[in-house]
Amino acid sequence: MGLKKSLLKVQSQAHVTGVSVYYFYATTGLSPPVLMRAVRRTGAGVEIVDVERPSGQGVRVRVVSSGICGTDVANSKLGPLPVTLGHEFAGYTDDGRLVAVEPIVTCDRCKECLEGSYHLCQGTAHGWIGGTVDGGMAEEVIVPERAVVELPTAVDPFDASLVEPLAGALHGLRLAGSVPGSRLAVIGGGSMGLCAVVAAQGWASEVSLSARYPHQTSAGQSLGASAVTGTYDVVVDAAGTEEALRSASELVMPGGTICALGKYQTPHLPISPSVMMHKELKVVSPVAYCRSAQGREIDDAAALLGRRPDLPRTLITHRFTLAQGAKAFAVAGDKASGSIKVVIHP
Repeated sequence: MGLKKSLLKVQSQAHVTGVSVYYFYATTGLSPPVLMRAVRRTGAGVEIVDVERPSGQGVRVRVVSSGICGTDVANSKLGPLPVTLGHEFAGYTDDGRLVAVEPIVTCDRCKECLEGSYHLCQGTAHGWIGGTVDGGMAEEVIVPERAVVELPTAVDPFDASLVEPLAGALHGLRLAGSVPGSRLAVIGGGSMGLCAVVAAQGWASEVSLSARYPHQTSAGQSLGASAVTGTYDVVVDAAGTEEALRSASELVMPGGTICALGKYQTPHLPISPSVMMHKELKVVSPVAYCRSAQGREIDDAAALLGRRPDLPRTLITHRFTLAQGAKAFAVAGDKASGSIKVVIHP
């Protein structure tokens, strides 16, 4: 009876510390239950189901925080998927390290992988943790050692899932050309757009934001973004809509660059060829993140998150337990709810 009470106590404390359950099992010598809870896509949408605890080679991560992105929300309506969701997540390893995870599955043998552009892997194994293999919306997951991202001590474990979207913003801006002194505008005040605002402030002379909802505009202002005025050297479309891309082509100055950071659901993009030609526009379409000559972009994102504690305070608007996963997805898909980033805490 005393053991049962102790287990219940540490399990409740896990929502505060993120590591208590791990230390409980490690210090008592007991084995965790065979089954665990996870968020998966079923015929009814997103549901919390029982799955087997992961086993095999790699690094076990006991998940503390797992973010829901727009892609997760869109894909949740596509029908059953036999893997656990979640590609934005962080947690503790068996040796007690707090880590985020770079969720790209690669072959590590093709030309792209060997050159550092593993996000463009051409191997048959190429995929995503949380998309093609089990992800982080669960109590624990096993990931390759190369996917582990060491986090600065300044990063709160409950905020650490923001490392992944921040890395995507950094990659997009690097591809667009991070020229010091440039004026930059971001269209779209969701989590990716606000990550782009923060990522650009290290080199842009001015960062402006155009957002659809008042709470997004307020969030951008608190992060240092100004209102959109005039034209810009770089315009980031973080909304991923026809309207936003059309606005980007109007806001960018001649010879400027459009960074198509959002994920487009339409097969046709409304940039006028005439506008592109007469302005001599450059359009870049980044995907994920990779390794440059300076190192992994996701490591840069971890360092940036450690320097900007105001980012999670601004972006993370809603937090849910794993058992509330279906509700978390509903809130994340309803921008009128005031949500920006919704995080699940297993």
